[in-house]
Amino acid sequence: MKRNVTYSTTSEEETILLGRALGSLLKAGDVVGLEGALGSGKTRFAKGVGTGLGVAEGTVITSPSFALVNDYEGRVRFFHLDLYRLEHVDDILLAGLDEYLYGDGVSVVEWADRCPQALPEWALSVTLTITGETQRRIDFSGVHARAQAVLETLASTFRRTNRL
Repeated sequence: MKRNVTYSTTSEEETILLGRALGSLLKAGDVVGLEGALGSGKTRFAKGVGTGLGVAEGTVITSPSFALVNDYEGRVRFFHLDLYRLEHVDDILLAGLDEYLYGDGVSVVEWADRCPQALPEWALSVTLTITGETQRRIDFSGVHARAQAVLETLASTFRRTNRL
């Protein structure tokens, strides 16, 4: 069964806060695939996940568009990947990114919709949609038991209010 949870944010700060709430629930081996148009807040959300994972407050978390992956220290290692320039599973394998997706840290993958078959079955999907100048609708979904458990905890944390 696929579980869905939706939130609305009205600022970059709220998008980061929601990412932080998710990050606080994640553990080693978890994978989060981010989808959304350019400027929808994927990197801001990933920054929040990083802070939720214990990445030091002063650390600058940026999009790994050209590096493909950025690695951060926290209570769990945080791997921030970007698939924008990749189109096929073979590209991901050749770049060695599968080691992060199936590794011992938490991986957050921007542009996951470019190659969804590369993500493990337990990945959590997050879609960010622009609904206004600073407003975003953020849809979470997952079919695997681990993804569903995370979503259940996230939903109960915010008491299903659809607002932060």
